[in-house]
Amino acid sequence: MKEEILNKIKEHERIIIHRHVRPDPDALGSQGGLARIIRASFPDKEVYTVGEEDPSLVFLNKMDTIEDFMYEGALVIICDTANSPRISDQRYSLGKRVIKIDHHPNEDPYGDVIWVDTTASSTSEMIMDFYLFGKDKGLMLDAQAARLLYAGIIGDTGRFLFSNTTEKTHRFAAHLLDTGFSPSEIHESLYKISEKLVRLNGYVLQHFSILDDCVGYIHLTAETLKEFNASPSEASLLVNSFAHVEGLLSWVFFVDEPDQIRVRLRSKGPVVNSIAAKFNGGGHPRASGATVYNKSETEDVLKELRNACLEYKSK
Repeated sequence: MKEEILNKIKEHERIIIHRHVRPDPDALGSQGGLARIIRASFPDKEVYTVGEEDPSLVFLNKMDTIEDFMYEGALVIICDTANSPRISDQRYSLGKRVIKIDHHPNEDPYGDVIWVDTTASSTSEMIMDFYLFGKDKGLMLDAQAARLLYAGIIGDTGRFLFSNTTEKTHRFAAHLLDTGFSPSEIHESLYKISEKLVRLNGYVLQHFSILDDCVGYIHLTAETLKEFNASPSEASLLVNSFAHVEGLLSWVFFVDEPDQIRVRLRSKGPVVNSIAAKFNGGGHPRASGATVYNKSETEDVLKELRNACLEYKSK
């Protein structure tokens, strides 16, 4: 599969790289890291990264603005996006060929070429794997590409603390660090927190609830977000605020948006992506996202999560 992807890159003069909406460090890291690898390796090719910007993450990589006609004859590569409706910038379908590179379960097998590896900690880890495969075939990795891939890896592994961290993850991180970028700059930029979020975090810790001694949850309403002057995306960063409460097996953040309620599901064991799939979402077995539209649906999510936890405890 890596050989096929490399051949497709060599065959096309214009390459446009997408990722998912509401980007996280892995989405931006894999997208931007791959773009920089291709630019360094094939300087005559046109390489673009597209999608909406997240103000808190523009320090990682800024997006390009391109016209529709530029998709004609182009190779489109989509990173870190399990489901086609979640691809940021739906013009991806205008390209000549589409490649999917992802580490989520392949429930939506879109694209002409599909490389999915659910054992990888992150899509950024997969891009590093791709580079190592092709480094003797013309691929080049500079410090800027390494910086982006490192950010993606630490983002999806929780700074190497999550269970998806493997020996390969650490080996790849060591390779990336050898290029000479500053990991402390990445850590400081990714994990700095504003005063308003510190205060909102205090609110979360005071007001979250626990169901049946195993399910934690909180609903951050539009009124609460306004009180703390926090956006939905900023509030979602606090999803693990009460993750270490003793006995907790799973937890969920409900965050109001203007026309929907964002759902963030996390787990220490019970599978939650099957629950997310029932509510317009998906993701990893222990970390998923979904979308609901009213309080009744939030209660439905809680019921599903409660049942999953009780079933897990009974095993």
